[in-house]
Amino acid sequence: MKRSWLIASLLLIFLSQATADNGYRLWLRYDRIADEATRGAYATLLRSYCIQGNSKTFEVIRKEFELGLPSLLAQPVGYTASATEASLVIGIATDPALNGYEELKALINTIDNEGFVIFSVKNATPGKIVIAGKTDIGALYGAFHFLKLLQTNQKITNLSLSSSPKIKIRILNHWDNLDRTVERGYAGASIWDWHKLPDYIDTRYHDYARANASIGINATVLTNVNANALVLTPMYLEKVKALADVFRPYGIKVYLTARFSAPVEIGGLKTADPVDADVQAWWKNKAREIYTYIPDFGGFVVKANSEGQPGPQNYGRTHADGANLLADALLPYGGVVMWRAFVYDNKVPDDRTKQAYNEFKPLDGKFKSNVIIQVKNGPLDFQPREPFHPLFGGLTKTNIMPEFQITQEYLGFSTHLAYLAPLFKECLEADTYVKGKGSTVANVIGGEIFKNQVTAFAGVANIGSDFNWTGHHFGQANWYAFGRLAWDHQLTSEAIADEWIRMTFSNDATCIDAMKSMMLRSREMLVNYMTPLGLHHIMGYNHHYGPGPWVAGKARQDWTSVYYHRADSLGVGFDRTASGSNALEQYHPEVRKQFASAKVCPEEYLLWFHHLPWDYQMKSGKTLWDDLCFRYYKAVGEVSKMEDTWQRIKGKVDEDRFNHVAAFLSIQRKEAELWRDACVLYFQSFSRKPIPPGLPKPARSLEYYMKLSFPYAPGIKPEW
Repeated sequence: MKRSWLIASLLLIFLSQATADNGYRLWLRYDRIADEATRGAYATLLRSYCIQGNSKTFEVIRKEFELGLPSLLAQPVGYTASATEASLVIGIATDPALNGYEELKALINTIDNEGFVIFSVKNATPGKIVIAGKTDIGALYGAFHFLKLLQTNQKITNLSLSSSPKIKIRILNHWDNLDRTVERGYAGASIWDWHKLPDYIDTRYHDYARANASIGINATVLTNVNANALVLTPMYLEKVKALADVFRPYGIKVYLTARFSAPVEIGGLKTADPVDADVQAWWKNKAREIYTYIPDFGGFVVKANSEGQPGPQNYGRTHADGANLLADALLPYGGVVMWRAFVYDNKVPDDRTKQAYNEFKPLDGKFKSNVIIQVKNGPLDFQPREPFHPLFGGLTKTNIMPEFQITQEYLGFSTHLAYLAPLFKECLEADTYVKGKGSTVANVIGGEIFKNQVTAFAGVANIGSDFNWTGHHFGQANWYAFGRLAWDHQLTSEAIADEWIRMTFSNDATCIDAMKSMMLRSREMLVNYMTPLGLHHIMGYNHHYGPGPWVAGKARQDWTSVYYHRADSLGVGFDRTASGSNALEQYHPEVRKQFASAKVCPEEYLLWFHHLPWDYQMKSGKTLWDDLCFRYYKAVGEVSKMEDTWQRIKGKVDEDRFNHVAAFLSIQRKEAELWRDACVLYFQSFSRKPIPPGLPKPARSLEYYMKLSFPYAPGIKPEW
C-alpha cells in the first residue's frame, strides 16, 4: 500500500514538472520549489500531516494537501491519523485533538466563523504547525493560506497569525447567458454548459471552486444581470443545484439574477406589480421552490428599470417596492437581495452620472434589512478612471456594496495588460467624509461607519472557457486581486502583485521585479493612452472597442462620446460644478472642495469635472492641449517599454506563456497607437493647434480612423 502510494506521488510530481504550462492551473501551480535550501527546510519540518475532520470540506483539504505538499517538496509527505505524531495538523478549533494548545486558545478569539489561525506549537520537538478555524470552511481558507506560504517561499517557523474576512459576501457576478455567450466577456464562451447539466459535471467546475476558495471568494452569481427568467424554472433549477452541490464544500453559495417580469413570463400572471397580492405570493412560492433544490441558496441579484430591463417603475412603484418584494420572499431562508443602482431612463438627463443618486437617495432607509444596494465603483460605467460613486457617502440608512468590473469592458478587453488592483484601491481608499475624515469607501461598505447588517463586495467576472480562464495570462491577476481585496482591503496593490507573480510564474527575483514593474504601471498607462485627464466614455459605440470620440447621433445622447467630452473650439471637458450640471453637489462638502476649482482639482479628474480652454495652463506649465498630447504619446512609449521588459526575462518563463504574453503586448502596443493617433487628431480638429514639437504626427488621417468598423468585435450587446 505504502509502495503504491509512493509511486503515485512521484508520478504526480513528475507530471507537474513535465507538463507545458498553458495557464490552466492559475495561481495553484504547486510546482517543485526551485530553491533547494528552502525546499529542504520545508521537507524537514513537514514530515507528515493529519486532518481532523470528516466533512466534504475536509475531503477537499486532504486532496489539496495530497496534490500540493509532495509536488512542492518533490518528495512524498506522509499522512497519519494521529494529531500527536503529525508535524502538520489541520482541524476545527473545538476538536478534542487540538485541546491543550495555548496558542490556539489565544488566537481563536480573534477570528470569525470564516477566519483561520496558523501557529507553530511552542516547545514541540520536532516542530509542529497547527491550522485551525471555527468551522471547516475557515480551516479550508487556512489550508490554502499555508500552501501559499510554501509557494511564495515564506518562513514557516514561529508562525502565529490569524485572519478573517472584512466583508461577509465576496461574490463574482457572471454576465453569462443561458446560450453560453458572455456579455462583456473576452475569454471564450461561458464555463457553464447548461445543456449538459445536471448530468455532466465538468472538472472545470471543481477547479473554478478551488481557485475561488483559495482567495476567499464565497459566492457566485451564475447568470447575466440582463436576466432570463427561464433560469428560475425547474428545468434550470436542477442544473443550478448540480453546480451548488459542487461549490458547497468550497464554501461558495450560488446566487441567481431575477428578471422582475418573471411572474408574467414564466408564471402566467398578467402583472409583475410588486404591490399585487398574486405577485407577492408567486415570488414567495418561487423562493420556497428554489430552497428545496438549493438549501443554502444565497439570493437574487436584480437589474431593474435600466437599459430596458423591466422593474417596479413600469407599474409606478419605487426601487424600494421592488427590492422589498423579493426581500420578503427570501427572508425566511436567510436570502439576500442585491439590487443594482445602475439605472438611467430613456429621457436624456442633464447629466447621466446624477441619476442613480437622484433615484436612490430619497429611498434611503426604506429598504428591508436583507436588501443591499449594489453600486458601481464610479457614477458612470466602469471607466478606466472615475471618481467614487456619491452613493457611498449618500446612503446612510441602507446596506450598500461596491461592484467592480474585473472583465475589461472599457480597458482594452483581454488583449491589454491592465492590472486593476490600483483601480479597486483608488475607489476603496477614497474618503467620503460622511462622518469626517477617514470615512473611506472601504469603511462605509465594511460596516464600520453605518453598522451595515449585510456587507458584500462584487466583481463582474473575466472568466471564460479559454484554456487560461481569462484570455490574457495577466488577466488572472485581476481575478486574484479582487478576491484578496474582498477579504482584506488594506492589502496593497504591490503586495498582491508579489503574491500572484510568485504563485503563478516564479520566485526568481528578476522575474518578480520585471513583472511587478509592468503590472503596477499598467493601469495608469492605459488611462493615458485612452482617457487621460478625466476624459471618459469615448470608446467605440456599443462594443466599446477602440477609440470613438466622434460617436454622435445615436438613439440616446448619453450613449454617445460627444455627450461626455463636449469638445468645441473653446475647450474640452464636462462641467459638473455649480456652473454646469452640478453633479458635484451630490458629494460631501469636503469632497466638493477637492474638485470644485480647476486649480485644486487633481489633474487625473480635471476633465471629468471641468470644461477648460485648450490654452489652460497645467501644473507642468504646459497648455492643456500640449499636456493631453504628451500623455497620449508617453503612454504608447510605456507600452513599448513593457514589451522590452518582458523580453528581458525570456528563458525565465515557460515558452508557451512567454510567447502568448509577448503576442498580446504587441497587440496592445498597436491598439495604443490607434488610440493615440485617433484621439489626438480628433481633438486637434477642435483645438486647431499643432502637435507639440518632437512628437511624430500620425501617419493616417482622422477620416481613416473614423471610417474603421468592427462589426464583430467581442462584447457587442443589443440596444435595449
